[in-house]
Amino acid sequence: MKKVMLSAVAPSNRLTLGNYLGALKNWVNLQKQYDCLFFAVDMHAITVKQDPEELRRETRRAVATYIASGIDPKECTLFVQSHVPQHAELSWVLTCFATMGELGRMTQYKDKSAKQGAHIPAGLFAYPVLMAADILLYGTHLVPVGEDQKQHLELTRDIAERMNGLFGDDLFVIPEVYIPPVGARIMSLQDPTQKMSKSDPDPNSAIYLGDTSDQIIKKIKRAVTDSGSEVTWSDEKPGVKNLITIQCALTGKKPEEVVSGYAGKMYGHLKVETAEMVAAHLAPVRAEVERLMADTAYLDGVLKMGAQNARNRAQKLLDRVYDRVGFLPRS
Repeated sequence: MKKVMLSAVAPSNRLTLGNYLGALKNWVNLQKQYDCLFFAVDMHAITVKQDPEELRRETRRAVATYIASGIDPKECTLFVQSHVPQHAELSWVLTCFATMGELGRMTQYKDKSAKQGAHIPAGLFAYPVLMAADILLYGTHLVPVGEDQKQHLELTRDIAERMNGLFGDDLFVIPEVYIPPVGARIMSLQDPTQKMSKSDPDPNSAIYLGDTSDQIIKKIKRAVTDSGSEVTWSDEKPGVKNLITIQCALTGKKPEEVVSGYAGKMYGHLKVETAEMVAAHLAPVRAEVERLMADTAYLDGVLKMGAQNARNRAQKLLDRVYDRVGFLPRS
């Protein structure tokens, strides 16, 4: 049997080139190799304030983007998190076996809570446990995550191992991290020492999948590069390295292959060619997203099928957990 792989993206704000190259594009390559579950984490999204209508729209858009990027609902399980109540049910059980100290050490909690001031939502503190439930609910073996999410996967492993020690080694599969070798971490165009973020207040820092070709080209031409003029793959030139990484992720080439094509050329050539490459690659994806967004009946049908499949799978694990912790069976 194929190993189970699971990944998700929050449907808040707009998905970026970083989401596409770091997650979606890799999912397409992985869906035939693994038993894949992909979903939109709308429950995670409400850890910060959301407009209800916008959240509904963006949840559909996230799913449309998955499909437009090449995710095949017939090859994988594609669903929305809130459509599978077992996520919330398992999350409560796991919360009872997590500690305040573990959750308080989460870097993302520290960063996000610092921006909230005195009124920090409890969900912001506890959401890594919901993430653990997302992963453990399906016997997941592999989780494609960026470096910034590895800490959450470690928490998932710690909780799973703790409960396996109490209730039997066969309770949970212990998941492993899967980090793609290229394109897992696309950086900001304006601050290439920081990851490209869909919540960055500077719109020029990120390429959004809904950007027009003209917008994409202008943003990349304005991208911050580095001192000097030689195109090299080096940590000392993070801006240039980021553009090379983008080309590698789009073409499958190795960094040295990309660099060799710019011998004797300056940064301007790298910017222009990267911009044109990204614009050409994303244009058909953008068009397909808009076509799918106009066909809500199709999208809702895909989500209904995916949710039913996910619920059936999730219930088996939840029943086992409920039995091991001592709950009476449901009539």
